[in-house]
Amino acid sequence: MPTSCVLPPGLLDTGRGWHPTVPPRVEYTLTEPGRGLRETVDRMCGWTQRYLGHIEAARSRFDA
Repeated sequence: MPTSCVLPPGLLDTGRGWHPTVPPRVEYTLTEPGRGLRETVDRMCGWTQRYLGHIEAARSRFDA
């Protein structure tokens, strides 16, 4: 079973299953702390969508 992950330990649970296929497949579920971050991540995504034009304009000015 793969042991590396880009998220901190404790946010994902691999208890749903590991499938010995090629390539290997693992089913993940969010733990309670991981589910607690959902609202925060959703708000960050909304903020990004709202201000994407501002972000892109600032990048253009920086790269000029």
